[in-house]
Amino acid sequence: MPPNWGWMDNLPDNKGNTNFKKLLSGCKGGIYINREIIMQFMRQTSYRPLSFNELKEALEVNDAEELRFTKDLGRLEKEGEIVKTRKNKYGLPEMMNLTRGVIRLNQRGYGILSPDEVGQAEIFVYGRNLNGAMQNDRVLVRIQERAHDEQRPEGEVVRVITRANTQLVGTFQKGKNMFQVIPDDPRQIYPIMVKPQKKIKVNHGDRVVVAITSWPEKFVNPEGRIVEVLGKKGQPGLELQVVIKKHALREHFPEGLIEEARAVAVEPSIQDMEGRKDLRGLRMVTIDGEDAKDLDDAVSIERTEQGYRLGVHIADVSHYVREDSKLDKEAFARGTSVYLINRVLPMLPPELSNGICSLNPQVDRLAISCIMDIDMQGKVTGYDLYKSVIHIDERMTYTAVNKILEGSDAEVMERYRNLTEDFKLMKELADILRAERYNRGALDFDFPETKVLVDDDGFPVDIIRFERGPAEMLIEDFMIKANEVVSEHLYWQEMPCLYRVHEKPEDDAIGKLNMVLGVFGHKITAKKIEPLVLQKLLQDVKGRPEEQLISIVVLRSMKHARYLPQPLGHFGLASKYYSHFTSPIRRYPDLAVHRVLSLLLEGNMTARKRTALEKKMGMYAENSSVQEVKAEEAERELVDIKKAQYMEKFIGDVFTARISSVLAFGFFVELENTVEGLVHISSIYDDYYVFNERNYTLTGNHSGRKFSMGDEVQVQLVKVSVQDARIDFELVR
Repeated sequence: MPPNWGWMDNLPDNKGNTNFKKLLSGCKGGIYINREIIMQFMRQTSYRPLSFNELKEALEVNDAEELRFTKDLGRLEKEGEIVKTRKNKYGLPEMMNLTRGVIRLNQRGYGILSPDEVGQAEIFVYGRNLNGAMQNDRVLVRIQERAHDEQRPEGEVVRVITRANTQLVGTFQKGKNMFQVIPDDPRQIYPIMVKPQKKIKVNHGDRVVVAITSWPEKFVNPEGRIVEVLGKKGQPGLELQVVIKKHALREHFPEGLIEEARAVAVEPSIQDMEGRKDLRGLRMVTIDGEDAKDLDDAVSIERTEQGYRLGVHIADVSHYVREDSKLDKEAFARGTSVYLINRVLPMLPPELSNGICSLNPQVDRLAISCIMDIDMQGKVTGYDLYKSVIHIDERMTYTAVNKILEGSDAEVMERYRNLTEDFKLMKELADILRAERYNRGALDFDFPETKVLVDDDGFPVDIIRFERGPAEMLIEDFMIKANEVVSEHLYWQEMPCLYRVHEKPEDDAIGKLNMVLGVFGHKITAKKIEPLVLQKLLQDVKGRPEEQLISIVVLRSMKHARYLPQPLGHFGLASKYYSHFTSPIRRYPDLAVHRVLSLLLEGNMTARKRTALEKKMGMYAENSSVQEVKAEEAERELVDIKKAQYMEKFIGDVFTARISSVLAFGFFVELENTVEGLVHISSIYDDYYVFNERNYTLTGNHSGRKFSMGDEVQVQLVKVSVQDARIDFELVR
């Protein structure tokens, strides 16, 4: 018998209840009470925590549905969507003063919770209140103290919802009566207790993979079992394997997946090209680094009466990687390609990433093209989006295009003389787009980048500091504009979308920034923090002694960009709508956006499909954000290890360096080649130095000697630890 929904008529007529009534308006025919309906019921403003039987009665769950209802309720509780009180009543976390999110630990023992709820402030958690939570665990936190005086709220972990890591990499230590593994990641603050194993031979100091068998509690360390011995300290190639294992990166593709990739990696047929815009007659090029093999974007340009016609053509990966296929599930799990110096862990098998999906020259490729008409002020006056067939004329490199634009290499200019005017036109348009973006408030932290050169064995032979040239910048400008256009298009079409979101800095971050600014006579007084406010600040300090310090502090005040189904804007780019569309070979969010766009362009976006995609976007966003951070940390860690490895041969040498950061325990210096190392305060013997956190300086009590960010110093390299990626200097003068 279908349920009687008469109880709904007694609900207060508010927005939440009205929406719930609409949801259930078609349910009187006997639809099952599913997870969505349970959540909607609890989100009503009139709802108060109910017991299982009370919920069952309120929702009129019959005996035949009870088992399924019980399972749904249990899953919701397990996932932290709902909470069961001590009196066995169910409600939403926010009803119990609880916040759900991911906790990130600091090596000093405290944690910061990043809430799932959009716009909610981060929560500080003291070490004593972690209650066994580990790095990147999803947890429920009870707020103990509200935010005040620009300080974060404080809370306590009351429950771990899901564990982020079931395995960790660390160093095995053998004591008299105890065996333990010390995790490599200092944010994994608990040593893991292990027992001797007969099947696995392990020695003191070995790097190992340990599987956690018992999770930590308030006063109890976790326990584990060694599942793999990676090798001994200093073993060739060990660092790469440690990084891969430590960050749980997926190194190899399953054989069945490779077979699926080979099956779909066939040249486009006439049937594949049907219904697509034929752009093979349009001159276009790819511009990438020399080593790049996964070429997912091409550009074309024409001058028009009003300005320019810019074409951004992106590989149609969604044509080959179908939703819910093995390829898709593996791509989702990886989330992104990971670039580990001389090794790539691609999101897609090479048959796709370097083959049929890559926009290689002189072959036909399937693409999605964004053709934009842009005026002389950098405004998009019109655009078209097509599923297309393209043909790349040349595979260009940043180096070659930079030489052409600089006019520095006659041979290169002659070789590409038929494209020279195109590149000049591209540079012209890119300058206009960058100026337009700057005028609306976009921020540009142009810090130098590093490239580590290694030999065939992976040993570092050189470290190169390089700046972006005009070719790198113009491709960046074009991709940003295409991402903005596609994002806004999907928004106004009311399509599900995965947005790239960069939220404004929190009040406590601006408060700390103002502390530093005050020392130099600057202050942010604006009540509402807009990109233009920070841009003006950076412009005001340009060329001043405090420029580097303030630029770094401003950057540190920023939140990390992430993916969300909601268009919250991109603060750093001053963009109201922003998504990633231009790199579907190496980023899953781009592939998700392509699927939506393809269905829309094909006219196949049904209401059912739209609803299904809307439900998936939250999952896509969360996983993609997590995998992105994981990849960034792995890439950065390996670079730091290789820098340490490279510097070992220079122990005892003296270098000219600049202070890059000042802390209570010393200061970090940066060499010309971007290598950073620590000068510990204990090694500065001429005085007793006091740290001033307001202006990030160390000052001698007696001499008045001061160390500040940006100061030039002479330092001697005294110690290097490759395993810890640590480099220690001592002050010479």
